[in-house]
Amino acid sequence: MKNSKTVLIDKNPGRNSQTFGIARVLNTDLDLIHEPSIGVVGNKGDSQCYLGVEEKVKTIHEKLRLRIGQNPGDIRMRLVQPEYTVATSDGIRNGTKEMRYSLIGREVTNDTLCEHLSASGLEGTIAVVACDKPPVGTLSAILEHNRPAIIMSDGPIRPGIDSVTNEPIDIISSYQIAGSDDEVLKKRIACEACPGFGSCGGMFTYNTMQTFIGVVGMQPLHMVSPPSDDKRRTEVFPDELISYLDQMVKNDVKPRDIVTRDSIRNALIVAMSIGGSTNVMLHAPELARAAGYKNFNEDIMSADEFNHLSKNVVPVLVDARPFGRYSMVDIDKEGGIQVFIRDLLDSGLLNGDTLTCTGETLEDQIRRLSPNNPDGKVIYSVKSPYKDTGGLRLLGGNLSPEYSSILKLAGVEGGLENNIFKGNARVFDGEQSLLYTLENEPDKILNNDMIVVRYEGPVGGPGMPEMLDSTSRITTLCREKNIIVGLMTDGRFSGGSVGLVIGHVGPEAAIGGPIALIENGDEIIVDLNKNEINCTQLTDTQTFKDRKEAWEQVTKDNGGNHPFIGDADTRLLNRMRSSAVSAIYGAGMHPNRNLWVPNPREIINSGFVPKNIHRS
Repeated sequence: MKNSKTVLIDKNPGRNSQTFGIARVLNTDLDLIHEPSIGVVGNKGDSQCYLGVEEKVKTIHEKLRLRIGQNPGDIRMRLVQPEYTVATSDGIRNGTKEMRYSLIGREVTNDTLCEHLSASGLEGTIAVVACDKPPVGTLSAILEHNRPAIIMSDGPIRPGIDSVTNEPIDIISSYQIAGSDDEVLKKRIACEACPGFGSCGGMFTYNTMQTFIGVVGMQPLHMVSPPSDDKRRTEVFPDELISYLDQMVKNDVKPRDIVTRDSIRNALIVAMSIGGSTNVMLHAPELARAAGYKNFNEDIMSADEFNHLSKNVVPVLVDARPFGRYSMVDIDKEGGIQVFIRDLLDSGLLNGDTLTCTGETLEDQIRRLSPNNPDGKVIYSVKSPYKDTGGLRLLGGNLSPEYSSILKLAGVEGGLENNIFKGNARVFDGEQSLLYTLENEPDKILNNDMIVVRYEGPVGGPGMPEMLDSTSRITTLCREKNIIVGLMTDGRFSGGSVGLVIGHVGPEAAIGGPIALIENGDEIIVDLNKNEINCTQLTDTQTFKDRKEAWEQVTKDNGGNHPFIGDADTRLLNRMRSSAVSAIYGAGMHPNRNLWVPNPREIINSGFVPKNIHRS
């Protein structure tokens, strides 16, 4: 092999000794130790999301072992033992300060796999991914390594069933009753919400990103939606994955051949169409960076184009949790994600010429799968959609000059009459103070409040924790009292959050962004006609100057860090604090907060323009 990323074992007896030893233990041909290597990796963590991964990794590994050899039709490669990454459970840690490790887990996964892929010099990799941050870290490492690789989702969990109401429930159901006084109810729902194993089943971040990875071309489309315990994942898919990877190796098809400007744009459009998680606008820039694109806004899709597509071109096609009724398991029963992807293709919204890991174009893969037509209950058609506009909107304005702020429009339950919300700022310096108020003094939250949670950004958290506990309590409060309450933050949200919630407000408070200058009672205006979020008081130049100078003095007096930023009491947290880039660049860790892009690539514009043939 001539590729610099592929490590071959030479004839040095020292290096050979362990290589021979591994080959004997794995029961593979000793004569193959000098061939390029191939192996399986998986994501592990301390929640149900990861419980099914090890079985699938072991199954794929064993089937791969049986296909390695020197006979005709065999895969002539050196097998390496499986490798696993580690991650924090979002569901268990939400609402606690340890949630700051969640997004950092994406970075740790990237680091772990970069070490394994590079040091082992894998020429072929199969990855089994679970939860929501590790899959992105996995794919970003695969893109940086840029040797043949393919991904399979571990699969979503099946919904629980409330034993009293017989209604389907999930982890979001549990969080939404956190403020209840009915202890019997809370225990029952908590016990029944998450049976079995698998990642979150609604159209939360996990399924948003698995769909994204499928559409971008790195996962076979039919492997996205089946539940984790589906027998196809151990009895059918492993052999298919191995065959696809074998062809990728033989044809030298690399991840960067697949993950291109057009395939990323396709995946963004699909994210809009499923009312996907706001986290997609952290993960898409990170994946674009790993694929060699320096500026997401310029190279892939501008905020203006994103909003134009979401407002005028792309509708929501699924009645899915958290804003709807159904789970990914239900989508699988109706034919899987390939159903709405075909409809998007046929409607002119996706470029079908992009390459995928199966060796086919996106359109060819869809035609071979021959999916059902949308059922009109779980999956809707572009012609007759579930919602007329896309599920996501990016916001600028004087509180978001980076145009980083994002609203999950599909999850808004009220407050945007005529596309405008006007409210009064109620400021909390850190999520814990908000949670204390919601738990102990909920009556202090008033109609038309815009709750401001700051110092929870990539630097301030550090780690940009998500706020499922807070948003769920606010949603419940609004429903119970029939009031409208918004929330804006420089942190982020779970894909399970609903309501008038705006995340990724940047520049963040910890580095002196405008959100740091808001005071209680300020007027906050969200205007979707202009796609802006503004603070009226900060439009006055002198007010802005005075507040900025006061903030800078407090920060200077505290040794250069504002006193309300979160603790950084581990080396990893300090690394995040000192290296985190803005949300518009993915909020990852980079040297000196300067975005690092491996082998920047030329921008090739195919000229494809997404259009909806059902609209004039």
